[in-house]
Amino acid sequence: MSERVRVKVLLLVGEEAEIVADAPDATAPERYPAVEIEAAVGAPRDELPGMRLTARVGAGDRLFDWRRA
Repeated sequence: MSERVRVKVLLLVGEEAEIVADAPDATAPERYPAVEIEAAVGAPRDELPGMRLTARVGAGDRLFDWRRA
């Protein structure tokens, strides 16, 4: 079973969303396809920046199964 973590969408860069852990000491954002997150949470792309979500941690520490927090 994979762990569910809280994350925040920082901003969009082209077709990707920059995601960072939703924690005060978080650094090093990672990029994920914005279309994947957009479809999972049912929000338009322009509403993603600033949105707080949860995701499950999979193989290689990649996030998936996005949900609104």
